[in-house]
Amino acid sequence: MAPYKRNPSPTAEFFKTILYAGLIAVGIHTFLVEPFFIPSGSMVPTLLVGDYLFVNKFADGYSHYSLPFAPDLFSGRIFGGLPHRGDVVVFSPPGDPGDDYIKRVIGLPGDTVQMRAGQLYINGVEVPRTDVGTYTDDSSGGPVVARAFEETLPGGKTHLILKETDEGFANNTPVYTVPAGDLFMMGDNRDDSEDSRFMDGPVGFVPSENVIGPAELIFFSIDLQHPFYQFWEWPFEIRWTRMFHPVT
Repeated sequence: MAPYKRNPSPTAEFFKTILYAGLIAVGIHTFLVEPFFIPSGSMVPTLLVGDYLFVNKFADGYSHYSLPFAPDLFSGRIFGGLPHRGDVVVFSPPGDPGDDYIKRVIGLPGDTVQMRAGQLYINGVEVPRTDVGTYTDDSSGGPVVARAFEETLPGGKTHLILKETDEGFANNTPVYTVPAGDLFMMGDNRDDSEDSRFMDGPVGFVPSENVIGPAELIFFSIDLQHPFYQFWEWPFEIRWTRMFHPVT
């Protein structure tokens, strides 16, 4: 006679399934992709307030900032290296390690970066840009009207930026030399971005190990112009054309 085998209880199976699902979710969140919400207009027009995107956590390897709650278990990066110039990356700012920021990589280790009269210079060479017309942003509360430019970084990466003025410190900076192992970050909305131009702010030079990963894909976007309880407005607030749009 075959030995008696007791069937597991439905309750035990339910909690086992929940545990497995939780472990899979933690593994995906830690090693593969992480969702990120855009709360501010510093990356307009590339990213709008209300965009939801996926961050690729394995593209540039891992640091302790890749782990949930960023426990300080090791230093540096493993299984990867520096992001590329022009990548849009999520990172933990040195001056505000409890938060996550998203900016574009402008300067790599050893580069010099400067703004003169609103124009970007990298390694003493003016970064070319082309005026593409007026841009109105109302995702940040707005509306804010600015000039849009197509900027081409060394290496050929082309992207859009916004400019409202050529005045002020953000448009007339000292020459910054990026230290070894660090990155220089800037927002595409050049006159409304807390970034590496402000060395006394939370960003400054960003150690490469603080990078969580490059933004890859906008998977959802919503323009929250109405109160949450007005559910009948929800379908009209979704930015359907931005869904599944790659971040460039």
